Amino acid sequence: MIKPKNDIAQVKRTIRDYFHRQVDVTVNLGRNKIVRFSGELSGVYPALFTVRPSEEGFLGKTSYSYAEVLCGSVVVRPVLK
Repeated sequence: MIKPKNDIAQVKRTIRDYFHRQVDVTVNLGRNKIVRFSGELSGVYPALFTVRPSEEGFLGKTSYSYAEVLCGSVVVRPVLK
């Protein structure tokens, strides 16, 4: 059994701190497919959060669950200025 470093409440608090900030998102889609984009964390909800991509023609999923962050398939980092 893998012991998580964080719990889901810690992930929610961290994501809530990034609300309305620019973030870099890395999504592991499996089979060596990785999507990276930057955007604004536009919505924080009880079960998921949404990111509005900066690129206009972005075609992809922009809402993610906190469990995806906890499992490591989605990584959200603030953009350092």
